Amino acid sequence: MAKEIKELIADTFLAMAEGLETGSFSKKPRIALTGMGSEHGEENSMKAAVDAAKDGVDVLYIGSLKNDAVETLVVDNDEEGHDKMDALLKEHKIDGAVTMHYPFPIGVSTVGRAITPAFGKEMFIANTTGTSSTDRIEGMVKNALYGIITAKACGIKEPTVGILNVDGARQTEKALKKLQSNGYPLHFAESSRSDGGAVLRGNDVLRGTPDVLVCDSLTGNVLSKMLSSFNTGGSFEAQGYGYGPGIGENYNQLVMIVSRASGAPVLANALRFARDLIKGNVFALAKEEFALAKKAGLDGILAEIREANKPKEQGESVPMPEKEIVTAAVYGIEVTDLDDAVLELWKEKIYAESGMGCTGPIIRVSESNLAKSEEILRAKGYIS
Repeated sequence: MAKEIKELIADTFLAMAEGLETGSFSKKPRIALTGMGSEHGEENSMKAAVDAAKDGVDVLYIGSLKNDAVETLVVDNDEEGHDKMDALLKEHKIDGAVTMHYPFPIGVSTVGRAITPAFGKEMFIANTTGTSSTDRIEGMVKNALYGIITAKACGIKEPTVGILNVDGARQTEKALKKLQSNGYPLHFAESSRSDGGAVLRGNDVLRGTPDVLVCDSLTGNVLSKMLSSFNTGGSFEAQGYGYGPGIGENYNQLVMIVSRASGAPVLANALRFARDLIKGNVFALAKEEFALAKKAGLDGILAEIREANKPKEQGESVPMPEKEIVTAAVYGIEVTDLDDAVLELWKEKIYAESGMGCTGPIIRVSESNLAKSEEILRAKGYIS
């Protein structure tokens, strides 16, 4: 007990000293970094942790290496590190985590933060991993909201939004303009090309024309990788902040994703990014933004999109089996087939959920039903 009191007193005086030095007496966010799994070795991850700690980030390093600059939670392998990270998040012993893969549920996807090459301008890429919706257009509309939330949490009061000229861009623009006309405070960017408009070209990506660039997550993933490694030949991601935080309605766990090819500068920036989001009250801000969007008719607009994009002939209604714990995963399914594949399993009285793993879409089932589920889905042509 006496030792704990001494440590508490020491921590209090340290916090006071840091407050007098920095002018801020608020508690520093504690951010974990899982260090194993990097293509550049664990030393690359520890360097990032040390660099971020020197910049004032309270880093908990999860791995096998130690350094006096950061606290290390020692683990034997990457899987154990992820288990420890999950436990710490659930117990609220850390405020956020930076890691190299994470199975976000459908509806949650990550907002990247890149440094664009033309003018060295920061730009948020909405989105880079995960799936906001199994409907492409609905997903891109949600991505716009997720990007706005992230940009605002990082201090941009009125972020400008542009839509990359990919499949679905015009439908996305139409939906966002309807949301704007209904009262949601959305500010469109203007293309740097002579014809202008909010639908942007590759030139605008390089220039960082918008604060938030809206696209599908597969395209966003490619852009994030290219912008971070364009000057290194591709094998070492040297710039930017990684794939960013998982954002979604009512999702309140800060998990930041980085690539296994991310160099120490990107990992360190991801830790700083996490700190910025916590200080910017990202989850409280997300609730406010969703409330504003819903007041402007978001649910109705998304329902219209789903209705317009659904197949003309609907199959039979399939009752959901009794819920059970799902810890196994079926891989190799196209994101557009997820809902239908789940229904196929429900028809066989197997409870299943769609989700997103580190390598793409997954269907989650119980361990006891995994082999049978794979057999059914293979027979139906959903997996090879």
